[in-house]
Amino acid sequence: MAGHAADPDNAFAALTDRVGRAGIRTAVVHPVDVLSLSGAMAGYEAGLIVPVLIGPAARIAEAAKAAGIDLSGIEIVDTPHSHAAASEAVKLAASGNVSALMKGALATSELMGACVATSGGLRTERRMSHIFVMEAPAWPTWLLISDGGLNIAPDLMTKRWIVQNAIDLARAIGIDKPRTAILSATELVDPHIPSTIDAAALCKMADRGQISGGPIDGPLAFDLAISMASVETKGLISLVAGKADILIVPGIEAGNMLAKQLDYLAGAAAAGLVLGAKVPIILTSRSDGVRERVASCALAAAYLHWIEAVK
Repeated sequence: MAGHAADPDNAFAALTDRVGRAGIRTAVVHPVDVLSLSGAMAGYEAGLIVPVLIGPAARIAEAAKAAGIDLSGIEIVDTPHSHAAASEAVKLAASGNVSALMKGALATSELMGACVATSGGLRTERRMSHIFVMEAPAWPTWLLISDGGLNIAPDLMTKRWIVQNAIDLARAIGIDKPRTAILSATELVDPHIPSTIDAAALCKMADRGQISGGPIDGPLAFDLAISMASVETKGLISLVAGKADILIVPGIEAGNMLAKQLDYLAGAAAAGLVLGAKVPIILTSRSDGVRERVASCALAAAYLHWIEAVK
């Protein structure tokens, strides 16, 4: 199973090292501040992406000057504002001119609004969902959390795609048969807690082949998903409990808080990707540093290489 470096300054080194092919052509949407432009260019320097910078050219140039970045040879598509940049990026992705999108200095809702528009051409049979990939000092492997960034209150069929997208990404980064825990407040199916009903249904969907790629169990409380001591104390028998690779949360609040608690209180690093569209969407917080942005580029590259390999 894939692991990670304990040194926080070397976070996601194993992830970036495993992507050894030519960088993927990526539309970077509105990279008009130092952090977003630096993250994209660091991904380029790591050989993970070939950036196409889309946004107001003058502001991109100002950000490059402030960051001490040379943009010679980098393609820039001039647009008047962030909304136009998002629209242009979606057009490039829908036409096959880029293989991925990367969020710059604009709101997630603005970028994703362009991506989910029926006229945009990026929709597929799947529902789009966001996946955090975490490296935490107290956990020996990558930990995937979904959906804490996109779907607010997902219904059962949306959760089906949330689970499948997360499993696919886990396999793409080297976790061959990822173990998925469907989280709730208890391990018992309780009609008063809707997330436990959904969890049970998702497990049965996996039994019937509607979700594939690794074992799924739920409902599971968080401690039962990650603690073998809790599993033994409660006498639970499970292929997933105590050793989950993927945590599926009931709603966006739980996922967002869980990932950020690990980040701010447990010293974790977080990369982020949206799957389910025609192309992967590299989606990080505006406050994320360069290493998280580079790791998110690596996620997109690893996923695309994996898709090519399994075709």
